[in-house]
Amino acid sequence: MAILALLIEVLVPSILLGVIAQGPIISPEVHADRTVTFRYRDPGAKKVELGLEGADAVPMTKGQNGVWSITTQPLAPDLYGYSFTADGEARLDIHNPSTKPNLIWIGNMVLVPGDPPLPWEVQSVPHGLVHHHFYKSEIIGDERDYFVYTPPGYQPGRGPKLPVLYLLHGYSDMANGWTAVGKANVIMDNLIALGKTKPMIVVMTLGYGVPDFASPNRSGFRESGIVEKNYDLFKKALFGEVIPMVEHDYRASSNRKDRAIAGLSMGGAETLIIGLNNLDKFSYVGAFSSGGLPGSLDSNFAGFSGKKVNNALKELWISCGTEDGLIAPHRAAIAWMKAKGANVDAHETPGRHAWMVWRRNLAEFSQRLFKD
Repeated sequence: MAILALLIEVLVPSILLGVIAQGPIISPEVHADRTVTFRYRDPGAKKVELGLEGADAVPMTKGQNGVWSITTQPLAPDLYGYSFTADGEARLDIHNPSTKPNLIWIGNMVLVPGDPPLPWEVQSVPHGLVHHHFYKSEIIGDERDYFVYTPPGYQPGRGPKLPVLYLLHGYSDMANGWTAVGKANVIMDNLIALGKTKPMIVVMTLGYGVPDFASPNRSGFRESGIVEKNYDLFKKALFGEVIPMVEHDYRASSNRKDRAIAGLSMGGAETLIIGLNNLDKFSYVGAFSSGGLPGSLDSNFAGFSGKKVNNALKELWISCGTEDGLIAPHRAAIAWMKAKGANVDAHETPGRHAWMVWRRNLAEFSQRLFKD
């Protein structure tokens, strides 16, 4: 024990002095001119890169004490995802508690604030609540979860039933994608406070019909037959489990005129498949950067009728970023629908396949909902 005490007495101060000498790492550091400095300590790495959402990866420079760093050009105000790659392996920024949850691609987030604040920045307005639910899916056969946003002032059992937006995430996301990364609840709070968006319930559920469809070791999109099963079972779970539970537990309207469905990427494909093939259940359909449709448009939307779509939907809102690899199929789908007589509210915005695009999509689409 005496030897152990001596070692502690000698070694601990030396270790602490070493840490102090290295100095604390601040990362990310957002400067007044909207440049951002990222830092990552890895003395043994030969190459470290910064992957910033919406841009190509760029090399970082190694400095003293094995700290790699880079300072960006001034960035447009936004919430950016990012990660480091050290010798080909993805790494988190351990000095930043703001993480980006995902089943496959790990990352962090950094806010470059706007003036005035962007819709996804927390502001001094009344806030709604986000409720987290767990349940056993008898249809899919696993334990899963979903989130429900209720607007400011919502009280169970008191007041009229509210309209509902069913908001779907993308491939590799989890059920919390739209709240943790998309900031859907913050967007709704801010737009409701401004009177731009009607108070509504927003339901965000796990979007996989095959339990391990998205994982680091496989991609369901490359397996024949799995994509169709994934979409089919998800649709059945949405209609057979999630919607009934939401309408039982919340003041959620069951009237199709008070229902909207929207989603991004894989969730955009699910939105189109579910919404356009079930016109008796929704009045608003919003697809953001839709990807992963199995087969042709004719096979996914057999019997598609522009007249029926126009009579049933108050809004068919479809968008994609101009730098997104999905822009060509997006344009082809728009042309196909319009050729069949459908009124499509088509949008193209600057940006890649990224959350910066989808937050803006939600902010704009939500302002079209339930206004009459």
